[in-house]
Amino acid sequence: MKKILTLVFASILGGIITLTSYKLVIEEQPVLVSENSTNTASFLQTSNTTSTNNINPVNAPDLTVAAEKAVHSVVHVKNTAIVSSPLTIEDFFFGRQSQRAQVGTGSGVIISPDGYIITNNHVIAGARDIAITLNDNRTYEAELIGTDSKTDIALLKIDAEEELPYTTFADSDQARIGEWVLAVGNPFNLNSTVTAGIISAKSRDLSGENYQSFIQTDAAVNPGNSGGALVNVNGELIGINTAITSQTGSYIGYSFAVPSNIARKVVADIMEFGNVQNGILGVSGTILNGTTANDLELNLTEGFYVDNVEDASGAKKAGIIKGDVITKIDQVKISKFADLTGYLNTKRPGDVVNLTVLRANNEKVIPVKLSKVEIMKVEFMEMELRNLPSSVKEKYNIDNGLLVVKNNNYKLYRKVGLNAGYIITEINGIKLHSVEDINKLKRKYGNLEDNIEKMSIINQNGQRIELYF
Repeated sequence: MKKILTLVFASILGGIITLTSYKLVIEEQPVLVSENSTNTASFLQTSNTTSTNNINPVNAPDLTVAAEKAVHSVVHVKNTAIVSSPLTIEDFFFGRQSQRAQVGTGSGVIISPDGYIITNNHVIAGARDIAITLNDNRTYEAELIGTDSKTDIALLKIDAEEELPYTTFADSDQARIGEWVLAVGNPFNLNSTVTAGIISAKSRDLSGENYQSFIQTDAAVNPGNSGGALVNVNGELIGINTAITSQTGSYIGYSFAVPSNIARKVVADIMEFGNVQNGILGVSGTILNGTTANDLELNLTEGFYVDNVEDASGAKKAGIIKGDVITKIDQVKISKFADLTGYLNTKRPGDVVNLTVLRANNEKVIPVKLSKVEIMKVEFMEMELRNLPSSVKEKYNIDNGLLVVKNNNYKLYRKVGLNAGYIITEINGIKLHSVEDINKLKRKYGNLEDNIEKMSIINQNGQRIELYF
C-alpha cells in the first residue's frame, strides 16, 4: 500500500513539472502593446460624407419663425354651392327639381393688409357664398374678384376692421431643389396645420398639355390644404398648394404648388385687367431629348427646337428662324416644356425676354418682345383654332388652313367626326391663311356662324371634306 501511494505521488509530481516546463519554455508568450490614444485609426473612409452621429442639432434649420409668420396669414375657406339632388318620384310627378346646399372647404393666403386673399379656383368653383375664417377665429364673407382656371388661381377680398397679417411673395425662380419649405393650411378642417419638407423638383407638368409648371415638394398635403401657403424658411410665399399625386385621395409622398411668380402675375392681371394677359413668343416646335436630337441630327439633348415661327409674332420680328434651339429664356435653362411655358406664364404681352439661341453651333442672345395669344389662336363655333405650323403644311402638302386644337361643337363632331387635328381650309369659298382671316369674316358678317354656307376641311387621314350648312 505504501509502495502504491509513493508511485501515485511521483506521477502527480512528474505531471506538474512537465506542464510547468511547457508553459515556461515551449509555449509562445503574448506581446502586449501600449497604444497612444492620439494615434489615427488604421483604416480609410470610402466616403467623405459626415457621419450622422456627428450632426449638430444647432445646424438644423429653424422653421419656427417661418411657421409663426405663415399661420397668421393662412385662412380657412368655406364654399357653399347649390347643387341638384337626385330626382324623387314626387319631383318627377310635380315637375320640380330638388336642390341642396353643398359645402366645400379649403385654404387661402392673405397677400395684402387690406384683405386680398389668394386661393385655388377649384376651392371656390360654383360658390354661392364664400366664408373666410382667420387664424384668430374671426369670420368674414368674401367677395370673388376673379379666377383663372388655367393656373387654378382665384382672388378673393374681405373687409376687416383693421389691417390684417399677410404673407409677402418670394421669387420662386430662385427657389432651389433641396431647399426646406413649409406647407400651411387646413387639411381635414384641422386649422393652422404646418408640415415641413423640401423642394423635390421644379417645373412639373401634371396635365400633359405642356402649360403647367408646378413646384413639387415632399411636405405632407391633404384635402383641405388646397389654396394654402408653401413658404420658405423666411416665411415668404413661394407657392400655392394645389394638388397631390395619390391613389387613395390622401397624401402618399408628393405634393404640388403653383409657383409664386405665376400666382402673383395672375393676381396682378385680375386686379388690373379683370382677366389674365398671356404673352407668347410666337414659336412652335419640340423639346429636345436623346430621341429627338438623333432625329434632327443635333449634338445636344436639351433645349427647345423651333419648327415654326408665326408671321406677326415678336419672335419673327426679332429674327428667330426655323432650326434655332432655344437653350435659355432670360436666366432660366430650358430642359422641358414646363421650363419655357412656366416662365412665360409670369409675363405679359409687350414684355421683353432674352432668348439664348444656338444657331449653326453659334450661340446668340436675342431680345424678343412677347405678343398677344390672339395672333395665333381664335375661338370659333365652340372650337379653338390656331395658325397652321409649317410641319403640318408639309405633311398635307397645303399652303393654307387653320388647325383645330380643341372642339366642343358636338354637332360638327357627330356630323363628320371633326375633332382636334382636323384642318379648316375655307369658309364660303374664302381661303384661311391665319386666325386674322376668321376675325375679318366675323367683322364682315357680324354673326359669322349664322352666315356660313360651306366649309372645307381636311381630316386626320388627309381626306378633303365639303360641309354644307
